Amino acid sequence: MADGDLLIGRVLRTGGDPFAEGLGALRIEGDAGVLVRDGHIAAVGPAAELRAAHPRARLHDHGRHLICPGFVDAHAHYPQTAIIASWGKRLIDWLNTYTFPEELRFDDPAYARAVAERYLDLTAAHGTTSVASYCTVHPESVEAIFAAAAARGQRVLAGKTCMDRNAPDGLRDDAVRAYDESKALLARWHGRGRARYVITPRFSPTSTPEQLSALGALWGEYPDCLMQTHLSEQTDEIAWVRTLFPEARDYLDTYEAHGLLGANGVYGHAIHLEPREIDRLREVGAALVHCPTSNTFIGSGLFDMRLASTLRIGLATDTGGGSSFSMLRTMAAAYEIGQLRGRPLHASELMWLATAGSATALRIDDRVGRIAPGFEADLCVLDLASTPAIAQRAGRAEDDWDEVFATIMMGDDRAVRSVWIGGSERIAAA
Repeated sequence: MADGDLLIGRVLRTGGDPFAEGLGALRIEGDAGVLVRDGHIAAVGPAAELRAAHPRARLHDHGRHLICPGFVDAHAHYPQTAIIASWGKRLIDWLNTYTFPEELRFDDPAYARAVAERYLDLTAAHGTTSVASYCTVHPESVEAIFAAAAARGQRVLAGKTCMDRNAPDGLRDDAVRAYDESKALLARWHGRGRARYVITPRFSPTSTPEQLSALGALWGEYPDCLMQTHLSEQTDEIAWVRTLFPEARDYLDTYEAHGLLGANGVYGHAIHLEPREIDRLREVGAALVHCPTSNTFIGSGLFDMRLASTLRIGLATDTGGGSSFSMLRTMAAAYEIGQLRGRPLHASELMWLATAGSATALRIDDRVGRIAPGFEADLCVLDLASTPAIAQRAGRAEDDWDEVFATIMMGDDRAVRSVWIGGSERIAAA
């Protein structure tokens, strides 16, 4: 009988947060190994030592490929899979023109199931092993993504998107229904296998104060759950919020006043924050999620990565407002935005954001996002010379991180040689 699976190659090790502890918090170990057994990482260390200690392990020799944690996408809309890369709209027009008509289709369980399976297949092919997703107002959409993830043994965090105004017929619920259906779905899925339920008001403009309060009350009953929503994505959105909530001090106050600000809150985009909002987010220990390809694609603005020194920050594709399913492309966009903000990100910081950083934002950093004994065996193996263009650049690399950076900036799914989810190899390149 085999003694697990032994992956050999270069291994990305995460000792801490590079934004807080410096670039040395992440390191790349050459000629190293990862032993996978019973769905978890059993050991990490020099390849020769692991091979000698576990001669019966199935060997997967990846040479100089990089074995890293599977990518963690901290904010996505799986129901928008089919409308990714749709042309020419900003946020409100994007919702009305593309998103809402597509989301109306998710009352059909068969359609929801097909899109959920397609989404998980597409993202896994790009090395993403954990994802936090918004669903639609329909419970069928929640059932679909959790069932598809369970069949794959995959870690997914998701919830019913709640809206009771400023949305079409067929996509609105009400305060009572939002509470009741969210609570029923939470009871069915939260903590079942690798599923985790997330309380999900879309954003303040599509929820009445009554609905926000109902969801705040639900979160108060289940404080271990995450709550995800959007915050300060575009300036015209913020102006709209001011008209809808004239009594609020700022956008964040529309959540805080209704019990939707807390340590397990995950706030997407957060580009145009006021000083008070930053202070309150820091005080409560909330997390923000940077969605760089979306922020540029629909013209939202440039996230300030300096916030990472004092706040938990995740990284996300935000598909379909985001223009790629790839976390490599998302890291590249984060680098480009950092350049425009005068803070270019190092390859180690980018890899942190796409793995342990996003896991930390989602409060799952004790389970995924690092290669360490006891962690769930979600792994991605990257070929750092996957195309002729990347190979010639990698040949000039000054060190391992310079080599990784070339793949971050120019890589795509061709760089993904192998993907392990829950200890099983799901993607294996020929």
